[in-house]
Amino acid sequence: MSQFAVTDDGVHLHIEDTSEGVPIIFVHEFGGDQRSWEPQVRHFSRRYRCVTFNARGYPPSDVPEDVSKYSQARAVDDIRDVMDHLKISHAHLVGLSMGGFATLHFGLTYPERAKSLVVASAGYGAEKEFQDYFKEVSKEVAQQFETLGSEAFSHIYGMAASRIPFLVKDPRGWNEFRVMLGEHSAKGSANTMLGVQADRPSLYDLEARLENLNIPALVVVGDEDDHCLNPGIFLKRVIPTSGLHVIPRTGHTLNLEEPDLFNQVLAEFFSMVEENRWTSRDPRSKPSEIMKTS
Repeated sequence: MSQFAVTDDGVHLHIEDTSEGVPIIFVHEFGGDQRSWEPQVRHFSRRYRCVTFNARGYPPSDVPEDVSKYSQARAVDDIRDVMDHLKISHAHLVGLSMGGFATLHFGLTYPERAKSLVVASAGYGAEKEFQDYFKEVSKEVAQQFETLGSEAFSHIYGMAASRIPFLVKDPRGWNEFRVMLGEHSAKGSANTMLGVQADRPSLYDLEARLENLNIPALVVVGDEDDHCLNPGIFLKRVIPTSGLHVIPRTGHTLNLEEPDLFNQVLAEFFSMVEENRWTSRDPRSKPSEIMKTS
């Protein structure tokens, strides 16, 4: 069912609410929108209540003109406001890239409302050595959206290195992604890039908080998504309740590039969480130990 939630700062967010059961909230990436989750909704709505929504800046959700209306913290509260509108007390959360960051921050901010966290393709701008570079490139991307418009710039942005595996593997799927990107609001994309992407904290700055996160968490990365690999390993090492799944020969848009495998991995994860079998790492399994001698 299609509807709108109104956030506590007055922004209308477009929601699609499908089926019944334990809820899953899907949070999209910068280059996608709620339509990007179609392979997951078609699969999981057979058993779960599936909720997708367009972030602020992505029509038919509102597109605030003021960049101060966009931030990492605001993205987290938008998830909360969607859940409140639908009267969902807690849910599995699945986020990709920008949505992965929002999902992780949601778990840190509202842990009592998350049954589990799936953090996929999250890492851009997190690596300390590339943090300043990422901020500058984010500003350039925002300027290009405003200067060229979304449709023209989608042909450039869609050819980023981490999107090439998708193009090579599934040209038709990649073109569908590129066309949807070209339909986005140029102003909304620019403001999202400046307010959310460029200013979000590095994952490495969250280490102390992540070490205390006790929500079941699954980190998923593609092995050809180079700037997400090391952050993915970092998340696995610091979140005691986390597991890491690496999908081979796969780039950034992994839920579309390998939908069947992605769905299979998530289904197994949700099942283990619901059976209370996804627990913290056993303390006897010490990362520092190589072999036992006594």
